[in-house]
Amino acid sequence: MAYTTPTRSRWLSRLALLIGLILLIGTAAYLPQAMAQSETQKPFILPFKEPPGPDTWLLAQPYGNTTGAYRQRNTTYRAGQGIHFGIDFSVPCGAEVVAIGDGVVFAVDNLNFGSGPHNLMLDHPNLGYASFYGHLLERPELEVGQQVKAGEVVGLSGDPAETCYGRPHIHLEIRDLRHWRKYNPQVLIEADWDNLALVGPFSRAFERDLDDPRKWQQLDDQPEIVVGGPLINDFASPWPPDWRAR
Repeated sequence: MAYTTPTRSRWLSRLALLIGLILLIGTAAYLPQAMAQSETQKPFILPFKEPPGPDTWLLAQPYGNTTGAYRQRNTTYRAGQGIHFGIDFSVPCGAEVVAIGDGVVFAVDNLNFGSGPHNLMLDHPNLGYASFYGHLLERPELEVGQQVKAGEVVGLSGDPAETCYGRPHIHLEIRDLRHWRKYNPQVLIEADWDNLALVGPFSRAFERDLDDPRKWQQLDDQPEIVVGGPLINDFASPWPPDWRAR
């Protein structure tokens, strides 16, 4: 007994040291990963204070090469190179719309940007982006040059048909500070986009190019576009077929 106790004690000490080293190495390996996750956090928030739901808001049409935009690539979405160049959220008229980030008012009710009857453009110079809110119910009570904070109410949702029962929704875009290039908001706004796409009215998904069937089929792989650029989705073999083009 006099000889086994010290041996067992040394064995336990070495085991404790080994466990400590493993934990230390694991912690050191985790820290860079955690820092990388924080560095890749998306810079913007959703444009509503309320959570999604049938009585608040739902995803109606995401950014990208949606089937609806494809059918209108030569008309409604021609200026956006044929794709749906923003996100549509189904929301009742009069719902509060909030700024998706800290910024400054660039334009109020400038219909050169489209998406009437009322709209708003905010610049986010610290981030290098601008955000655009279309189909608002009334002129936002903001002035050009006014500072706004993320989460601050900047307008009320409306209806492009001005009926509030036809197709009430807001149209949200993220652009560059020249307001010329449009980016995919789904990769810049922090949200559970996969679940939003499941429960909203968006179900027809994206138009497929049968010559390259995996292209632009996910929420986060949709192309950036430039206003007035050439069509990028005039597919020779589209699916679903564009019967009206025949």
